Amino acid sequence: MTLTFFTHPMSRGRIARWMLEEIGEPYETVLVDWNGKPAALVEANPLGKVPTIVHDGAVVSEAAAICAYLAEAFPAAGLAPRGRERAPYLRWMFFTAGPLEGAMIDRVLGVEVPVGRQGMVGYGSFAQAVDAIELGVAAHDYIAGDRFTAADVYVGSAIGWFTQFGLLEKRETFMAYLDRLHERPAWQRAVAIDDALLAEQEGAAQR
Repeated sequence: MTLTFFTHPMSRGRIARWMLEEIGEPYETVLVDWNGKPAALVEANPLGKVPTIVHDGAVVSEAAAICAYLAEAFPAAGLAPRGRERAPYLRWMFFTAGPLEGAMIDRVLGVEVPVGRQGMVGYGSFAQAVDAIELGVAAHDYIAGDRFTAADVYVGSAIGWFTQFGLLEKRETFMAYLDRLHERPAWQRAVAIDDALLAEQEGAAQR
């Protein structure tokens, strides 16, 4: 089995890193320099995007897809949905990757949806998107139910990122959810790995 992970420590690659640490399988990390992307990455993903993984020749990009793929490819980790977990698992992972991220990016870019056109953007309004994800988070301890799944890796990463940069207000519901997720050893390992890599890059840039 070969599992190659293309990433940068200050990117959505952090999401995939966490998921990789959760499954507990060996993987090779290939660090990507924004100014010169490796040929192997461009061959696998012509957009040169990170994260991208290559598992036994199968290429998967997009952080949410990577989380879902790894949960299914490595069932022993117990991160794929079971029974009634499947509906909220898919619902909130896809909502976060689509409408919620769209709402956040539009907010950053200063995009104003014209009056009467809110139905065209998929998230209605920014406030509606935020209230919707809070509804999902508040329903259970974890996004798909009472058990941690791969959906929590993606949704939790997004909520953590958005609250960290002030795009999402630090509502009690969100922060309690993040506290539960951040107790996981895999999250702590992933953060330590990427923070160390980022520090190395910054140190090298200053020399």
